[in-house]
Amino acid sequence: MSKSAAGSTLYRLIEAGHLARQALLAPLAARGLEAGDDAVLLGLAEPGGAALESLSAFTGLDPDHLAARLAKLEDRGLLLRLAVGPEMEPGARLSQQGQAMRQAIEEHWVHLEEALAEDLGTRRHKNLRKGLKRITQLLRL
Repeated sequence: MSKSAAGSTLYRLIEAGHLARQALLAPLAARGLEAGDDAVLLGLAEPGGAALESLSAFTGLDPDHLAARLAKLEDRGLLLRLAVGPEMEPGARLSQQGQAMRQAIEEHWVHLEEALAEDLGTRRHKNLRKGLKRITQLLRL
């Protein structure tokens, strides 16, 4: 390799991802939440809530880990565990406090995305998004 690892595209991609995740974790830490709690809150965006099975698919958490995380968020008053949908499947929905927390996290995410888009410009932002999509598809192989 002609470049040092620290100067490689892959290293820069990892570094950018790490820094982006840290920026997204800031509002969580300020509210006493942990990494991954945001995925649960964002996965419960629908007012009627979501079934545990679909929430597990959205978050990537297996049912046992999801159950533990839901219990913690329920204890904090951020969600209610109940039956959802026409089939009355086990699920959860956000409380008013949880909805406000989800909205704050989502607004922070949008703010960071807009700052990135503004800094790059529309065309470069679109090309970056498309390029990163291709990279993630390649890395999933």
